[in-house]
Amino acid sequence: MFPLPEVVLFPGRPLPLHIFEFRYRILMNTILESDRRFGVLMWDPVQGQPAAVGCCAEIIHFQRLPDDRMKVLTLGQQRFRVLEYVREKPYRVGLVEWIEDQPSQKDLKEISTSVEQLLRDVVHLSAKLTDQKIELPEDLPDLPLELSYWVAGNLYGVASEQQALLEMQDTAARLEREAEILTSTRNHLAARTVLKDAFN
Repeated sequence: MFPLPEVVLFPGRPLPLHIFEFRYRILMNTILESDRRFGVLMWDPVQGQPAAVGCCAEIIHFQRLPDDRMKVLTLGQQRFRVLEYVREKPYRVGLVEWIEDQPSQKDLKEISTSVEQLLRDVVHLSAKLTDQKIELPEDLPDLPLELSYWVAGNLYGVASEQQALLEMQDTAARLEREAEILTSTRNHLAARTVLKDAFN
């Protein structure tokens, strides 16, 4: 297990890491000799312990640096819940169960279309505010589940909100919560754009 402060990994999302702590260098060397996969958990500063739900990361690429440090590029795979820890030293080893979203009763296509439109609005307004060219990636996921992970993985600076989204097991509920966050962001940006236009 690799606990990280303020970092929540989602399936399909990249996570670059710089490994310098001795125990995690041991962890990486062990992983590289096996299946290259390990668990990433958000460290909860309030509770003083890692979150119970995390995401499995697979090492896609690594580079050894002087003094045994490493740069590692990982990709999120599948979510899990920690059932118990079987070892604490030199790093945590836990027993986990995989978790999946439940089949949804709602029309996911409709919700994901509105989330995508909100994303486009937010990107457009951000570009206008900063006078920069900002665009959504060409390969934005089409499938509702993957889109929900993509949006959640790109909500910067709100790790506790990301953790709540990671723990949800309902794609519709995750997309609906993301729509709320994006709507609030869009409204905030729209108000700032109006102010900017008024003073220019």
